[in-house]
Amino acid sequence: MPAARYHVLHETVYTYEAPVSLSRQLLHLTPRECSWQRCLAHQITVDPEVTVTRERLDGFGNPVRELALEFPHDRLSVRAESTIEVLPHLPAGALAALATGRPAHAGGATQSPSTVESPGYLRASPPWESVRDALAYGSRPVVLDATCFQFESPYVRVKREFAAYANPCFTARRPVLDAVQALMNRIYDEFDFDPEATTVATPVIDVLAQKRGVCQDFAHLMLSCLRSQGLAARYVSGYLLTQPPPGQPRMIGADASHAWVSVYCPELEGGRWVDFDPTNNLLPDTQHITLAWGRDFSDVSPLRGIILGGDAHELDVAVTVTPIGEADGENAPHRP
Repeated sequence: MPAARYHVLHETVYTYEAPVSLSRQLLHLTPRECSWQRCLAHQITVDPEVTVTRERLDGFGNPVRELALEFPHDRLSVRAESTIEVLPHLPAGALAALATGRPAHAGGATQSPSTVESPGYLRASPPWESVRDALAYGSRPVVLDATCFQFESPYVRVKREFAAYANPCFTARRPVLDAVQALMNRIYDEFDFDPEATTVATPVIDVLAQKRGVCQDFAHLMLSCLRSQGLAARYVSGYLLTQPPPGQPRMIGADASHAWVSVYCPELEGGRWVDFDPTNNLLPDTQHITLAWGRDFSDVSPLRGIILGGDAHELDVAVTVTPIGEADGENAPHRP
């Protein structure tokens, strides 16, 4: 499978009812560099022009940009454009298995049980109990890159309810990645995609009870289940190519940011992280563009900050992901 190149346009516009006198914003809109991903070009345009701006890396290695607007304004527009190359990073056996899998479902559709078989390299991973024990308090060596993703965070809970939901997938001595894929399959089969069911403030325990939500909810749910089993798992934010192959439905996540999870698996080379997308029941590869990762959404929100003034406001967000070949052709998306 060849590398894929994309043009990503992420536009955010705040319109305030009253003037804002001071605004400080933190942006996670610059795609991070990975062994399988390169950011070939990137530009962030802000209107009105900012007073102060600064670029740095956050505690998880994500590139961030800080903005300060120290004058009255009634509108804030942030436009991030990126050209990104994503290399194939799944073993050939996993690619073959994914090619036989079913497409992502549409929100509210009646679901049938998943029949996607686990690729051989997932079944060859260590037993999940050994991974849990290697990450337990007092174990040596300490895996610092993984241990910070084992605990509760603002949107992820470690509770008996989540461990109980995951238990049927984590049978004795089952390979850890095979068990994680089984959990992903179960979430995909039993939860409905429903943009009206939740908000960013909906507790993950309510998502478990209602069995409805969006990609952010399913990622937080899966993280809660995995961490409740003693495993290390992180939240990944990014974008999803949603143009479907002929005759297949469009993937969930079109024209919006996407979210999935990544699970730590120890290996001789020091360990690696393996991505799982519970919203679409697949292992991400060249169709997923990584923006940032952290403990949960609160660590990687595309844009967040504080303002003085403003009263009520309206928020408009538009995301367009276009393959480079298509972007140069006559079928490229047009601005409204």
